Amino acid sequence: MLAKLRRPFFVVNPKAYLHGKESYILAVEADRLAKLYDIDILFTAQLIDMDHLSKITSKIILTSQHMDGIQKGKGMGHVLPEALVDHNVKATFLNHAEFPMSQEEVKMAVSRAKELGIITLLCADTVEDAKKYAQYNPTVMLCEPTELIGTGIVSSLEYKQQTNATIKEISNDIMVLQAAGISNAEDVYNAIMTGADGTGATSGIVCSKNPTETLKAMIEILAKAKKDMVK
Repeated sequence: MLAKLRRPFFVVNPKAYLHGKESYILAVEADRLAKLYDIDILFTAQLIDMDHLSKITSKIILTSQHMDGIQKGKGMGHVLPEALVDHNVKATFLNHAEFPMSQEEVKMAVSRAKELGIITLLCADTVEDAKKYAQYNPTVMLCEPTELIGTGIVSSLEYKQQTNATIKEISNDIMVLQAAGISNAEDVYNAIMTGADGTGATSGIVCSKNPTETLKAMIEILAKAKKDMVK
């Protein structure tokens, strides 16, 4: 059964900045914060670290940075969906700007994820991309202009509003993640209060002077946004 995300949710995406012990330390803190604030936090990691992370955390949603829509059999070097499930990985990114996929590959991967109950975070660059990929009905559309990734510059309000509206017109069930340039607590709050279902960060956390403290500040403000959403 496909796990359901609760809004607002947060994604911690260390990419290849962290592995091993460094990744474990941040994941344990994310797990603590997820429990403390009752927030859904997705945490990505190197595939080789997933088994250990599944043993030392219980609340975070372990997330692969990529998955292929392949079946068991041939597929040298590809990420088999069943292998993720066996290691308690419940979600996956697809079509990130740093690991682009063809439209057919996206279609196959989303389909396989649905078969196995894996949450999909499908990335889109432009408003047109968001409209194109939303037709596959992923769990989440992650909208971020490629040129803003890692820059600390957030998406414009116009971009956020257009992508949010475009996706919701196709399906109100698809959740929208706005994450470009998120580097501080204020960015997190603004992303949610302008209509996103979730947000997240990479360099804003892992390249800060104290990643665990930065993550703590972001989740604290996300909890505030959660309260303010229902006022």
